[in-house]
Amino acid sequence: MSKTGSFSDIPGTYVMDSRHCRRGYHLNMFCMSLNKEDCRRRFREDETGYLEHFPMTTEQRQAVIGRDWLGLLRLGGNIYYTFKLAIFDGLSMQEVGGLMSGISEAEFQQMMMAGGRQPIVTDRKEEREDR
Repeated sequence: MSKTGSFSDIPGTYVMDSRHCRRGYHLNMFCMSLNKEDCRRRFREDETGYLEHFPMTTEQRQAVIGRDWLGLLRLGGNIYYTFKLAIFDGLSMQEVGGLMSGISEAEFQQMMMAGGRQPIVTDRKEEREDR
């Protein structure tokens, strides 16, 4: 079993291994394009049309349009790249963290200041097989 394979059965875990990186390559390149003012202007004017320049999957395009932050990560997005979209929208990292966690920005900030989210205990597949 690969090192990342041992984490793939933990809910909400998206390991950026080579397969996941390849899956998200075009999505991440779209996000990187937002570094350029001209690209931000073109995306602002016609989001759907601009996305057609990147050979992403329909699901990835929908996640961008819907600002599905967790979906972007699930579909191969790297947080460092997808955060460029959040910045484009004027969001802070804490706002995006709150959106991903289903809580407000203030609640997210408080949670982080208190030491972070408590881990969710899961019954991982490999642990079940060891019994």
